[in-house]
Amino acid sequence: MSTQHPDNVRSPFFSENKIIGGDEEIKEAFYAYSHLGIREQLWDFEGKDVDNSVVKKLLTRYETFFRKNQLGQDVFLTYRVPNPDIEKNEGKILLETLESIPRSFDAANVFYQNNTPPVFEVYVPMVTNAKCLIRIAEYYKKYVSGKGSSVLFNNDQPLSSWVGDFSPKKVRVTPLIEDKDSMLNAAKITEEYIRSQKVQDYMRVWLARSDPALNYSSFATVLIEKIALQRLEQLSEKLSLDIFPLLGCGSAPFRGNFKPTNVKENLKAYPSIQTFTLQSAFKYDYELDQVKNAIDILESTKAKKALVVDEETLLPIIEKVAAAYNEQIELLAPIINDFSRFVPSRRNRKLHIGLFGYSRCSNGGISLPRAIKFCASLYSLGLPPELLGLHVLSEQDIDKVLHAYPNFESDLKDAVQFFNKDNMHIFPEKIQEQVKLALRLVNVEFNREHQVISNIILNDFKKNRPELSENIERAASIRQFLG
Repeated sequence: MSTQHPDNVRSPFFSENKIIGGDEEIKEAFYAYSHLGIREQLWDFEGKDVDNSVVKKLLTRYETFFRKNQLGQDVFLTYRVPNPDIEKNEGKILLETLESIPRSFDAANVFYQNNTPPVFEVYVPMVTNAKCLIRIAEYYKKYVSGKGSSVLFNNDQPLSSWVGDFSPKKVRVTPLIEDKDSMLNAAKITEEYIRSQKVQDYMRVWLARSDPALNYSSFATVLIEKIALQRLEQLSEKLSLDIFPLLGCGSAPFRGNFKPTNVKENLKAYPSIQTFTLQSAFKYDYELDQVKNAIDILESTKAKKALVVDEETLLPIIEKVAAAYNEQIELLAPIINDFSRFVPSRRNRKLHIGLFGYSRCSNGGISLPRAIKFCASLYSLGLPPELLGLHVLSEQDIDKVLHAYPNFESDLKDAVQFFNKDNMHIFPEKIQEQVKLALRLVNVEFNREHQVISNIILNDFKKNRPELSENIERAASIRQFLG
């Protein structure tokens, strides 16, 4: 699934500016379908202004392609909507987005004449319980498609005979689960929704990667996801229903280490994942042939059984590492927040208020930037965030988790190459000592070119030089991701 996550350094050829927005996102969706061969595009209404006439614009502007590739049947467009349980100020956007689905159906039906809905699924972020999913599904059935049978006054015709039918009659509501307790509880949340809505064909469940890492560490998040995936598979077997997990992963090791050059490794590490997110760095910071080859590998690989993991062994390690990480974040937050304002943007986004991390005040009142700018800040300063929380791990702990996390060493090496010991003096002394302990877990040759630029970045930052943002981009180009 192609997404709009703004972790890229390079701008795509169809964008006139470094910040992608407006009609360029229409072009981006078409590019993902037609040039890259990605079958699903995320259309993100959460935290940003987007065009809700996307279906009509795609069909009218790229008629030849969509005549041969039907939207909603051969290629797919899926909306991510705000979650009013968490984002109260965005609640009406959810309702407006749901109202746009029948309008998009009408536009597509004029084009195709076969009653196939171009949009039939929405992703709901920050899900903590099944009720928020059920509420959206029921709202759509009762107040969006259901209003077609309403009459405005006695003896009048139904609304559908006045303005036309409201289709599709229902939508799939797929949870995007982002916090530790909810991910560990993903199977129960999913089961309650399945039983409520009498789902009989299949169910998708999206597990986040970036925001849990921001809250609990990258290492702990991998282990949380492996437990969640095992429990979802057990649910699938219990209900005799296909459950197709999605994994939201970025190119930065902290956010998933999912890039065109290592898709095979990720397929082995996450064998039960049906859908991987291909974010902006994946699409734009590598050569086109590399990207298309990686997509071909993903499309031709069938999902398998989830890895079998020992939950009783993993859970205490998760808690230990997450607690250590959060102690470090409390010390690091001031410098991260100060530095992150210089990280260049790649999308027009609104402030995103969520459960634990960015601009959220639950971790002892700590606020952090979004995960991409968080990562970009620490990589740029020479402290790969993957090292955080690892100082409490023993050799025995590592031995216990390697089956669940077979990519641990390679992920850590990919990150630690961007470490710069020359810059560590800017961080609290306690952090410096803990990072030294974490570094003992891996032997890697540091990237000298990145070190040189991160030295320049720190000097720019100290002296408030205007070229700081430009040098942040230079370092990001070496990494092939912004954050």
